[in-house]
Amino acid sequence: MNKEKLVRTFTQLFQPNEPIQTFFAPGRINLIGEHTDYNGGHVFPAAISFGTYALATKRTDRLIKLYSMNFEETGIITAELDNLAYNKADHWANYPKGIVDYFIKTGMELDYGFNVLFYGDIPNGAGLSSSASIELATGVMLESLYQLDLDRIELVKLAQKVENQYIGVNCGIMDQFAIGMGKKDHGILLDCDTLTYQYAPVNLKDNTILIMNTNKRRELADSKYNERRSECERALAALQTKLPINSLGELSIDQFEQHQALIENETERKRAKHAVYENQRTIDALMKLKNDDIIGFGKLLTASHRSLQYDYEVTGIELDTLVDVTLSQEGVLGARMTGAGFGGCAIALVANDHVEKIMNNVIVNYHEKIGYKPTFYQATISDGAKQIEL
Repeated sequence: MNKEKLVRTFTQLFQPNEPIQTFFAPGRINLIGEHTDYNGGHVFPAAISFGTYALATKRTDRLIKLYSMNFEETGIITAELDNLAYNKADHWANYPKGIVDYFIKTGMELDYGFNVLFYGDIPNGAGLSSSASIELATGVMLESLYQLDLDRIELVKLAQKVENQYIGVNCGIMDQFAIGMGKKDHGILLDCDTLTYQYAPVNLKDNTILIMNTNKRRELADSKYNERRSECERALAALQTKLPINSLGELSIDQFEQHQALIENETERKRAKHAVYENQRTIDALMKLKNDDIIGFGKLLTASHRSLQYDYEVTGIELDTLVDVTLSQEGVLGARMTGAGFGGCAIALVANDHVEKIMNNVIVNYHEKIGYKPTFYQATISDGAKQIEL
């Protein structure tokens, strides 16, 4: 990220009369706990060093002017504080517009408009949550520009509401929570139902988390996501004929094994099994990290992938190939898909002194089987959204 270029571009576009303020919101990875959020279970995300930069100054009128260096072809998009309705033609700018709209609707005083330039270095379509990143970057920008005092979890909830109601995407709260509440070198064990959470130090010693992009866009993810939710709801309903539970996340593994015969449909039983076992793996992951058991943590990552592959069936040939090829390399402690599935990214826990060799071998083997190459990103675990100095 070229800091001088960001400042130069902002200055050329907006000729500011006051000092430029700069903000950053990270992307996120989910270390473990996939498809557990809507089943009343736990997730274990972390904020990463890739993310969205926002440079901003206040204006003296009621206009907001938005520009993205990632979508230069759209030019400056202009809106008015008094008319922030969703507009399909505004493309990416609807995410920050939605945040501004909901700030105003919750009674916050925005007396003047602003100029803002965004630049994101999150790879597009990789499933590292660029939309939540731009939402939280906008939120912390508004807090600073207008001297607003907003509880961070309230900001996280507001950003999720924008995604659900303004944008129209039925996402859970994990992305916004990880990006808003991230802490350097820590993962967050989050109960998505109650929003109770705890930080866990991610001390990987001589290892690193390698993010691996299949470079397959996730075309199937949305339709299959809805299908999996319905299957889990039917499995839950079958269990509720005998058990006083509100979600699959309330079940221990023993309880599930004891009562799984209540779910007559085999597919629905497999979906529920994943939700229950994955929730336990996620809780176990916290303990492994607290006890500095990196090898045990790596094994949980791999077990998570196998459950997503065979019980939840959301991986696909690209993710399975990427994970299998990676696991066959020396120096790999564990690997799994991360995100919705059917493409997007996987993560691997790998020894620092094997990274280059692993990447080179995986590129060759994946390309041989899939026909194109994966892309790798080495990310560190970072703080959540905040104001920064450029």
